[in-house]
Amino acid sequence: MRILITGSSGQIGTNLGLRLLERGDEVVGLDWRANTWTDRIPTVECNLYKGKPGVLPVEGKFDVVVHLAAHAKVFELVEHPERALENVDTAFRALEYARQHRTPFIFGSSREVYGDIHRHVTDESQADFVVAESPYSASKIAGEAFIYSYAECYDLPCLVFRFSNVYGRYDCDIERLERVIPLFIKRIAEGRPIVVYGREKVLDFTWVDDCADGMARAIDAIAAGKIKRETVNLACGQGATLMDLVNLISLALGKEPIARYEPSRAGEVTRYVADISKARQLLGYNPQTPLTAGIPRAIKWQREKGFLETRD
Repeated sequence: MRILITGSSGQIGTNLGLRLLERGDEVVGLDWRANTWTDRIPTVECNLYKGKPGVLPVEGKFDVVVHLAAHAKVFELVEHPERALENVDTAFRALEYARQHRTPFIFGSSREVYGDIHRHVTDESQADFVVAESPYSASKIAGEAFIYSYAECYDLPCLVFRFSNVYGRYDCDIERLERVIPLFIKRIAEGRPIVVYGREKVLDFTWVDDCADGMARAIDAIAAGKIKRETVNLACGQGATLMDLVNLISLALGKEPIARYEPSRAGEVTRYVADISKARQLLGYNPQTPLTAGIPRAIKWQREKGFLETRD
């Protein structure tokens, strides 16, 4: 198959692109920057939110479009809400390309669309689209709304993935996008202090290989016509507090953390554990890596790539 991935230089895009290449697919990436992790994914550098809607700088026919390009830090978009609008514009332009070329479309959404819920488990039938917790969540809600409308009006095959705290390989680009797990690993390893926003915050952390596996299964299913219009939680299905996360990192590194706990920041979700039964049933999805196994793997990868400078 031939797959177009927007946001191909990001963490999920890089892992998915390499996975597809390894199994023999052709991959073309679109991103505003070159991929700093690998040169194996052919990448066209462009700003997707500029130019004519539906016109992308690629040639030939694709079997599936996977749209992952987005500004992805929740609090960053609280501080810079105009970037949320860029998310919506980018999603619309990629979706319009898919409509014009009759190409099945997969959208990388987020558990943020559920809002700051306090139920233990959420499933795909539950999402409060009346109140958005942040500009980022609003951008994903808007993206989903466009996709559902295109599926309804144009019979475009679509699948929406609601990701949850994906971590692992290629997530250490701290200068560009400060993700909590690689940041905590680096600072604790170096004996530097960390700030934890939300002592009792409960989140569902997803190892990146599990995420990429679910997405590859979805690409096969939607290309084969087995999926027409679906929304699927893609996560581990297990919750952990940020205190659990800090303790697991500390244990794996053999270092005592210097942690200061502060209240959750504006726009941040404080509890989310996904119901992944639909992903299991629809895609045969079966995540293999709980947080207890994933944290040591993440530390090992960061150490092998030279991201850790341990201080005594």
